[in-house]
Order: sequence, then C-alpha cells, then structure tokens
Amino acid sequence: MLKLSRRVVIAGAALLASATAHAQTWPQRPVTIVVPQAAGNSPDVLCRIIADKLSRALGQQFVVENRPGAANVVGTQSAARAAPDGYTFLFATSASLVTNPYTFKNLPYDPVKDFTPVAMVAKSHHVLLVNPEVKAKTLPELIALEKAAPGSLSLAVDGPRNISGLIAQSINKQAGTKFVLVPYNTISNAVQDSITGRTQVTIQSASVVEPFIKEGTLRPIAVAGTKRISSLPDVPAISETLKSVDLQGWFMILAPTSTPPEIVQKLSSEIARALKEPDVQERAPILGFEVDPGEAVTPEGAKKFLETELASSGKVIRELGIEPQ
Repeated sequence: MLKLSRRVVIAGAALLASATAHAQTWPQRPVTIVVPQAAGNSPDVLCRIIADKLSRALGQQFVVENRPGAANVVGTQSAARAAPDGYTFLFATSASLVTNPYTFKNLPYDPVKDFTPVAMVAKSHHVLLVNPEVKAKTLPELIALEKAAPGSLSLAVDGPRNISGLIAQSINKQAGTKFVLVPYNTISNAVQDSITGRTQVTIQSASVVEPFIKEGTLRPIAVAGTKRISSLPDVPAISETLKSVDLQGWFMILAPTSTPPEIVQKLSSEIARALKEPDVQERAPILGFEVDPGEAVTPEGAKKFLETELASSGKVIRELGIEPQ
C-alpha cells in the first residue's frame, strides 16, 4: 500500500509538472477564438481588438473565426466540441450562455458543463431607437404615440427570444403597448430597415448603432437597463420610465471543459492586462462597451457571474411567459 501510494504521488507530481511546463510554453501555434456571430457585429469588433492584444503579448496569432447561425448555437456548439488543448476558445455572447438555455428545448450544448469560464470581458448596453420621422423624443412620448394607434409601430429586433426581443416584450408588458416585433436574421438588415422607415423602432447594441446616432439617421430614446451609459449620457435609462428588466449584452471568453487550468489562468491574466491598456479603455466606451468586469475577469469570478446571470435570466424569461421551443 505504501509503495502504491508513493507511485500515485510520483505520478501525480509528474502530471502536474507536465501541465505546468505545457502552460509555460503555450501557445506554440495559432489559437482560434470562435465568435458565434457574423463579422462586423459588436462581439466580432470587440473580439478582434482583444485578439490583437493577445497576439502581441503571447507571440502567436489569435485567429478570430466567425461561425454565425441559429441564435449563436452554431458557433457555440462547435467550440463546445473542440479539443480541450488550449487552442480553441469561445467568445460567447450572453444570449448563447444565459438566454438560449431557457428558450431552446434541445440545446446541443450546456453552458456550464461544456465550458470553463476564462474571463468576463465587457458589457454592451442596448438602446431603444426610432426613425427620425417618428414624432417621439422620449420613451413616455413613444408609449403614448403607440397607445394612440395600437399595433401601428413596428419594432425591429434580432429575434423574439434574444435580448432585444426580450426587452421589447418587457416594454409591451409593463407599458401596455402593442409594438409589433419584427425579427431579423441579421442586425445590419434590422438597422437598415429602421433607417429607411420600414420599421419605425428598433433595439440594438450601442456599439452597433453609434455611427447612425452620430449621423442622425436613428434617434436614441432610452437605454436598456437601470442606468445611463457614458457613451450616451443624455439618453435616459428605461428604468426612469418603467421598471426596467436589467437584461444586457455581455461577452465572456470560455474554454472547452477539461482545458488545462494553467492555460486558462494564463489566458485570463493576459486578457485582464489587455483590458487595462489605455487605448482599449479609451476606445471601448466610444464603441458602446463597458470594459470593467471587476472580479469576473478571473476564471473564478467569471464562473460566479455566469451562474448569477443564468438564474436571473431564467426568472425574467419565466415572468414573460416564454416557453422553450
């Protein structure tokens, strides 16, 4: 028994030494970060900024691979099935991790069992906007306008079960309005139709619509959530009019389960450094991102954040009466 115990200890020490050495030399080839949305969307923009920082810091190229489709399912599933060797990571959206589990009956991945959180990266606030021809400049005015002619205003969303769709349904439920939700497969088409007036209202990520706000082709009415944001300080939060559901977009980098913890920790530390760099801190708010994840930038903090968000999103979705399909 004593000899067996010594063998186990020696074997365990050897494995630990091997894993540590592996982490010290990692990465030895290009690393792929899967983004489950199309190129040019807000997750893609932010991921590329971070990937560039990681490439410089770690001496290997971090390649962004866009795998959009099926409400983030395609890309997320592919990352879940990737080898846990430290060369594939997921740049996950909040929809893929905490919305899909409650809106899909047969989700082909488990956000908790199939992934190891690496670092929370940023939040991306959503904004309620109108076509400039709409005669409403505040949320109360927009609600009154819709109630004067129920069902007359169309609201473009990225899907009834995604964050923008859930926010829209919350507004309808709380305000007693009947905005007609129009789901779009691509954000660019939703934005374009709102600019041309085919749809009169839309809810989009601040990072996506910032240039259109500057051009005056879309007018912001309210910010989703419970507080105003630095990029749009004069735009009230929905909570200033309604009991806002605090749903927001956020992004987290995760690894397939069983990825060596030393690699997870090493990448997490480099992400934390990247987020603190002056150019990232300066550029992020302009793009509509809030890059201050606090303790959630660590693997342990990210795991706790994910668990909390899963619980709160489930509560909101159940209150809206949405059943999985």
